[in-house]
Amino acid sequence: MEYFLQGHDYMIWSIVEEGDLLVTNAKAQWTDEDRRKISLNFKAKSIMCCALSKKEFNRVSACKSAMEMWEKLRITYEGTDKVKETRIDILVTQYERFQMQSGSLMAHEINMERLGESSSRKKQSNALKANEDISEESLDNSESIKDSDDEEAMLSRRLQRILVKKKKFHVGKSFPDVQSPLQSL
Repeated sequence: MEYFLQGHDYMIWSIVEEGDLLVTNAKAQWTDEDRRKISLNFKAKSIMCCALSKKEFNRVSACKSAMEMWEKLRITYEGTDKVKETRIDILVTQYERFQMQSGSLMAHEINMERLGESSSRKKQSNALKANEDISEESLDNSESIKDSDDEEAMLSRRLQRILVKKKKFHVGKSFPDVQSPLQSL
């Protein structure tokens, strides 16, 4: 929020932190500098209101100054200094007394190891089995490729024999020249 407000005008953030710029003159006697101060005060409130959700806006809409709005939001979301210190103390004591909770994953893993049902070992054995299956399949595939090559060679020899018997194909001779339909054009 600080950078956002400073991006509009550097003085706006100082208004939020320190309070509205004061104008001591009556409205009829305002100078250009007084008008600029009042304008910055309203800009600070306006920008903050535009940046807030409906819920937060309702929370701070009754505030008279941008500083008051900011303090209300800060206390709502960060708490007072006493609340911050209490939260820090609670976190420190939780850290010092850090123990495995009954529902934590680590506690579950330790219980599984005690029972002899480690899930990581099962995953490794499944991976090894899968690897063995893949290697067996690759051997089967290579054998089937060799078998299919042998079958093709055998089929081509049989086809040659059949054609020789019918005297349509003579070994060592080529086919008669046949003109393609494109050559006759």
